[in-house]
Amino acid sequence: MATKLRELPAAAQELTADKITELYMHYCLENNKKPESVYLFCKQNGFVEKDFYKHFSSIDAVEKSVFVTFHKLSVSLLAQSGDVDVLGFRDKLLTYYFTYFEILTANRSYVVFALKENKNRLDGLLKLKEFRTNFKAFISEISAGYLKMKSERIRKVQQDALEEGAWIQFLVTLKFWLDDESIGFEKTDLFIEKSIRATFDLIDTTPLESVIDFGKFLIKEKLR
Repeated sequence: MATKLRELPAAAQELTADKITELYMHYCLENNKKPESVYLFCKQNGFVEKDFYKHFSSIDAVEKSVFVTFHKLSVSLLAQSGDVDVLGFRDKLLTYYFTYFEILTANRSYVVFALKENKNRLDGLLKLKEFRTNFKAFISEISAGYLKMKSERIRKVQQDALEEGAWIQFLVTLKFWLDDESIGFEKTDLFIEKSIRATFDLIDTTPLESVIDFGKFLIKEKLR
């Protein structure tokens, strides 16, 4: 089920960080640009700057919080699943991906505005900076005990590589989703399944049939 940030009148709600984030997203979509100042943003939405600064230091800080909000909602929904405690690392990651990208799809207009229209790729990545920190912490948590190396030093190096590799994989999946024109983004679902399966086959040094299958899938999509 697609999950979208709730739309409630600003005046009827206690001003929270999530509410400010929601209002920020609406502003961007309705005006096709970021708010020019905290003052104008607050004035348009009927609250004072002092209340804004209880939660954020700037408009840029709100911008960076959007993808963190999506992440926290994904983790919360994952935690509510009755089977989450018995899932292994791969299944938890797969469930997280499907949940996160379902939330992205429910908010696709904003995500495209924030990322795809950005001419400077670095600016787009900066918007994901705080999310990256939260994402890697999540990977660290759900992968606890997965690596079995006896040497603590080697295990730490592998863990760091695992977390960074997971982040790169997420960025590749995000780019695929942004460019996906299939109905219901079904190709992204297939991409997620194949990429995660291939990744774990590589980690576990099992036969590379999944890696080859995923590679063929990428080549096929690239040639279209």
